[in-house]
Amino acid sequence: MTLTYDDIAEQQADIVRLLLHHIHAPLPDGRFLRGVLPPPPPVAGVRIATGPQRAGFPGGLTVWEIPLRTVDDPEELAGANDVLGLVRALNTGTRIFTSSRVDTVMGMTLIHVDPAQVAPVGPGERDNAFTILRTLTYPWTEERPDPRLRGFLLQGPDRMRLYVDHEEATDVVAADVRPSGALTALLAALPSLVEEVERTVPGDLGDPHCSRLIDLTDW
Repeated sequence: MTLTYDDIAEQQADIVRLLLHHIHAPLPDGRFLRGVLPPPPPVAGVRIATGPQRAGFPGGLTVWEIPLRTVDDPEELAGANDVLGLVRALNTGTRIFTSSRVDTVMGMTLIHVDPAQVAPVGPGERDNAFTILRTLTYPWTEERPDPRLRGFLLQGPDRMRLYVDHEEATDVVAADVRPSGALTALLAALPSLVEEVERTVPGDLGDPHCSRLIDLTDW
């Protein structure tokens, strides 16, 4: 079966859902997950932002671009545990990357990861315990949430950027929100808010992970 961009988008959303708890659970070097970003199509990958829990944005964060097509079979997609194993390995000790693999995105250092050159760190006992508990409390379902969360970025105190798509479209809309705001009202209104073109922030966004940005920080 040939993979489509819809398959990539669905896998990105699954990875976000399964890695969310790592904004609180430290990686081996004490860093934390600070974001999961959907690379601009047609890139078949996912970008993971890591950094100290209270690191400044953007300078304190590193973004790891990880291909989702597996090394052994390009028609198979890496799952959340595969991605997490690579991120843990990349955040263990000191690594040196050639200049061809180092770039910047939104002011953050971007590393293009070659999975064939990284030995992933496998899940531990606590990971497996969490998998059991998560599966029993939040069982997998084919029902797709709307809007669907494709990524997020913790940008600093009381500011977070959400990356979502809506209905059957895979175009990503970004929304800046305040976690201290009226969350119940915001979450209830989000499906309609992402369709309000008049809320689009004008000008060059400087964010390649979305087709447009809306500002919901006044909610």
